[in-house]
Amino acid sequence: MSQTNCGSSDNVSEYSALKEEVNRKVKEQKIIVDELCNLKKNRKVYIQQRNSNVFFLADRSQTLSSCKKELDYMKKEQQDL
Repeated sequence: MSQTNCGSSDNVSEYSALKEEVNRKVKEQKIIVDELCNLKKNRKVYIQQRNSNVFFLADRSQTLSSCKKELDYMKKEQQDL
């Protein structure tokens, strides 16, 4: 009996850890969107390539749009939990 309780306890802690991680990522993405929204028009935006320390010049409006889409996706994922 105690093994079953321990297993369900692990599932609960894994679920809460996952939920915390998703919440943290949503907050982070909100900050990114806010920062991009508040940039002056003449500021340059760079995006980092995945798994690399290389940055490339990017279009501010396209970057903002993709970040907003990512935020919407994350919020939907957060609600599904």
